Amino acid sequence: MTSSMSLPRLDEPMMPTTKPTVKTYAIPTRGDRPTVPSIFEKSQPGLRGVDLPALDVPTHEIPEAILGETPDLPELGQLQVARHYSHLCERNFSVDANFYPLGSCTMKYNPRINEFAAAQSGLINLHPMQDEADVQGLLQILFETRRFFEVISGLPEVSLQPAAGAHGEFAALKVIRAYFTDHGQPGRHIVIATDNAHGTNPASCMMCGAAVVKVKTAGGYTDLDDLRRLIDEHGSENIAALMITNPNTAGLFDTCISEVAQLVHDAGAMMYLDGANMNAILGKVRPADFGTDIMHYNTHKTFSTPHGCGGPGSGPIAACSKLAPYLPVPQVVKQERDGHTVYSLDWDRPKSIGKVRSFFGQVGVLVRCWTYIAACGPDGLRNVAETAVLSANYLAARLRNEFEMPFFHPEDGHFAAHEFVTVPKSLLARGVTLLDIAKRLIDYDIHPPTMHWPVHDCLMVEPTETESKETLDRFADAMLAIAEQIKRDAESMAQAPEHAVVRRLDEVAAARKPVLAYERSG
Repeated sequence: MTSSMSLPRLDEPMMPTTKPTVKTYAIPTRGDRPTVPSIFEKSQPGLRGVDLPALDVPTHEIPEAILGETPDLPELGQLQVARHYSHLCERNFSVDANFYPLGSCTMKYNPRINEFAAAQSGLINLHPMQDEADVQGLLQILFETRRFFEVISGLPEVSLQPAAGAHGEFAALKVIRAYFTDHGQPGRHIVIATDNAHGTNPASCMMCGAAVVKVKTAGGYTDLDDLRRLIDEHGSENIAALMITNPNTAGLFDTCISEVAQLVHDAGAMMYLDGANMNAILGKVRPADFGTDIMHYNTHKTFSTPHGCGGPGSGPIAACSKLAPYLPVPQVVKQERDGHTVYSLDWDRPKSIGKVRSFFGQVGVLVRCWTYIAACGPDGLRNVAETAVLSANYLAARLRNEFEMPFFHPEDGHFAAHEFVTVPKSLLARGVTLLDIAKRLIDYDIHPPTMHWPVHDCLMVEPTETESKETLDRFADAMLAIAEQIKRDAESMAQAPEHAVVRRLDEVAAARKPVLAYERSG
């Protein structure tokens, strides 16, 4: 078959000889990147992202009253949608792409094997109302996860029900209240919390109807004299619990924790451990051994599950034997039936506080926990804590000459745990603010640490165990370069960030007059 299209000779030019007019565009620097148009602004009438199959069922008119107003949705092709969200994703600051030393929050890398395990079809296609016989594999994972947490804490029973760390606090306080009510002591309504406690601690107490009193810390450690004073002042018969974080938010392991527990127990109260910082003592110290009666785990902080907008949380609680009967239902148990191991849900717990979460808890998160713990093993878990502590102390030692550290005094035996706090008074005295330092860090592709907590004008740095020495050195070099810039030209710090996607924003205006919805023009 002969084509009617004439082909050019090889010795003839294939392109027009006239030079076309080319529109040139200035290449934007990083700090001048144009705003990404909204998905509505990119809309082109008539474009479609999908081709739906032909309708194979009868059509019926939907009444106008039910339909309401037809939404004005953007019209784009599939490629345009993919590119739009890919470009937006590139502008996000993520823990996968950048160093994220956010103290206390523990923003660390989530191993992809966790995601692989949680995405197995045999798990994600289960329905929570299936018969127990059909979900034996999942129940086994949940039971083993529970046992992992029991061994790590040294406490005999764990509930996987709570859906987040704060939810775990709330559930644990409910368990404590149920215990005292059952034992004829409903008047125990006061909970003591340290002055550097996470904000969720007093909030959880208020949600449970408990009164909160604050015990002081001295040099970052619990003030034993103030604790004694509070117990005497409020009456030991009225104290329900002490809520304490150990290691605490000053980045210190409380060396008097056993004495703290003794004072609490002598008052007839319970010691509650906010397990937020378990990643610092994982496999090294069991909370039960220093007097903990009940605690929660933050799985994202210690066991590398998604954090915040990355996914749902999970806050399992571990309890001593006298509090165990009051844990939420159902509890995953293991039994032997006719020579076979069977896993089931135990609802027959008459003293339980009841359900605190639908079905089995945050199953996808708990599968990630099981995977992480199983992959690490006992030696790996200890290595997590050792590396996290080593990383924090390495950074603190590199920075301490330029950034004052009120709680890090290795010459006196006061080392950091998993994080450290710096209050850079000498740098701030040159006319810069803590915000200036934080914004300048963004120019180095590093997320600023936690600011102004647990003390004012502080940076709280947590490198975690997942970062390499090269990353830690890059952070230390950036911090030292910032200190040098402050000494050389403090006023220039007010311009930071200069190389980010956006420059410094008016945060006060954004808080007071937030734009929460997109308004189309025209």
